[in-house]
Amino acid sequence: MSTRHVLLGLLASGPRHGYDLKRRHDERFPQARPLAYAQVYTTLQRLVRDGLVEVEGTDSDGGPERTLYRVTTDGSRQLLDWTREITPPAPHVTNEIFAKVVVSILVAEQGADPDTHLHEQRAAHMARMRELTALKTDPGADLTTVLSADYALAHLDADLRWMASTAARLATLTAEVTAT
Repeated sequence: MSTRHVLLGLLASGPRHGYDLKRRHDERFPQARPLAYAQVYTTLQRLVRDGLVEVEGTDSDGGPERTLYRVTTDGSRQLLDWTREITPPAPHVTNEIFAKVVVSILVAEQGADPDTHLHEQRAAHMARMRELTALKTDPGADLTTVLSADYALAHLDADLRWMASTAARLATLTAEVTAT
């Protein structure tokens, strides 16, 4: 996920402080890793440096001084260009579950149990899917929560299908490894 473009998107509706941007990010992307404040401010500094955001002013509202940022015309243009770009599918599998299963197969003779790992991982996925389903069917769930839960559920479902096909092939895969 492009933090700079997400922040530009959050600024598109009007000027905001860094603290507000962090809070809005965490609200709008509830299933994503929360942004650290340092990441927000570092990204804002880069956006200012690159002419995509500018400082509109500062205020304190009785507390510490806060800088107000707004997106520039160039920032708006770059944001729209980014939204129109098609994101290419990932060229490589970098999922930790995949890596653990492959390594478990490779070291099965040393005590690793890929079948048990797949079974326990499936249980963890199912538990997370129940949590997400409850979250998205909550009457108070907003659209962002529902969309992010649906996205996460689709990925978990794909993982489950991969786990099922891998479990079905486990004996063959293990035999291939031990034969080499």
